[in-house]
Amino acid sequence: MKVRAHVLINGRVQGVFFRSETRREAIKYGVKGWTCNLPDGKVEAVFEGEEENVTKLVDFCQRGPPGSLVTTVDVLWENYTGEFSDFKIRYGYRF
Repeated sequence: MKVRAHVLINGRVQGVFFRSETRREAIKYGVKGWTCNLPDGKVEAVFEGEEENVTKLVDFCQRGPPGSLVTTVDVLWENYTGEFSDFKIRYGYRF
């Protein structure tokens, strides 16, 4: 079953390659969507794909790459839309 997760990651998650490592993991699991830094120091992401693979990516966000220190991960499960063709890193705070 395909699912969508909207994720907010808190902690030391900027300046530690969190977005690029999340993208690498997403590609590895065939998950589509995006990730970006927020002005308050959090990382935001939207993942779409097979439930098992999206769950693996959410699990990755719980620990993050080396150098990160994740304190909380908030996950909002939403309806799958199929709107993404790949996984992107978004730059800037408003798109």
